[in-house]
Amino acid sequence: MMVIGGIKSQKKLNYLRWVSLSTVFTLLLLIPFLYLYQTYVAANQYDNLLAYEKVIYRVAEFISSPFIKDPVNDLDGLKGTTWSGRLFGVALADPLAALSSFAATQKFYWPIWLMALLPLLLTLVAGRFFCGWICPATLIYELNDNLGVWLKKLGLPVSDRRLDRRIKYLLLSLGLVLSIVLGGAIFSAIYPPVILGRELHYAIAMSGFGVGIVFFLLTLIFDLLVARRGFCRYLCPGGALYALLGKFRLLRIQRNVVRCNDCAKCNAVCQFGLDPLRDGFGLDCNNCSACIQVCPTDALTFTFSYKDLLNQGPGHLGKDFIHKQKQEGRKVAE
Repeated sequence: MMVIGGIKSQKKLNYLRWVSLSTVFTLLLLIPFLYLYQTYVAANQYDNLLAYEKVIYRVAEFISSPFIKDPVNDLDGLKGTTWSGRLFGVALADPLAALSSFAATQKFYWPIWLMALLPLLLTLVAGRFFCGWICPATLIYELNDNLGVWLKKLGLPVSDRRLDRRIKYLLLSLGLVLSIVLGGAIFSAIYPPVILGRELHYAIAMSGFGVGIVFFLLTLIFDLLVARRGFCRYLCPGGALYALLGKFRLLRIQRNVVRCNDCAKCNAVCQFGLDPLRDGFGLDCNNCSACIQVCPTDALTFTFSYKDLLNQGPGHLGKDFIHKQKQEGRKVAE
């Protein structure tokens, strides 16, 4: 086991994660506006635009002009959604998109797998990091979870049922089978980051939402009324794929039992219902670092290791461990 960097710097990573999530969400908002701007420039009809379209034109021009010279061609370097697209000229695709394409066509289309190569490699190293650091839906789901905490304090009904985590693997398998039978990538209709990107494009570029927004709102209600972060924990097919790919990830959070005081703040802050207090991270840990940030004794850190530690028992700074040591007549470090 090798600890990465300083503990103090690791405790700030959760802030960096929020910056990452906010940036991705902002890009999804920006892309439809740039698409409209690109269309307006190509049409060369600025004088005929409506008042609000001229505002979009001027704002988009102000934002993009320092980086591009030819909007009609250069803006093609920033297109698409988190399903598949082009980010500053680099073609990227969600591994679930590549797998769905293969299932639907039964053909190995190498360009989409090449686009998915970087996310695949990062997942093998950092596990379910996409869910915690990149997925734009995560930003909404975490804010929704904060709303749930607030509603619970007001005495309103907010549920946190425990379901079987294996359900998402069943849904992933079922979705692949249906893709084979129906010949279509059905995951794009129920995968939150894709839905969010698509619906934002509809709302901004086409002045209206699609039916996907209803499904997304239902996932938010599910998280509030059925299970905390329930869709991500129990139902998300993308989360299931990332969890499986990251089983032997190299980057993972581990507990230093000598520093642990059993305060359980790590368990309380984990929206995925994991058990950092007793080394229970497992496949579903998305390396969000919230538990690292909240730990008062710096017992949780990012490490390079290909497997989680087994339950190490009570923390050495906790009351249970200290009491047991005193009963056995051993000296306890103050």
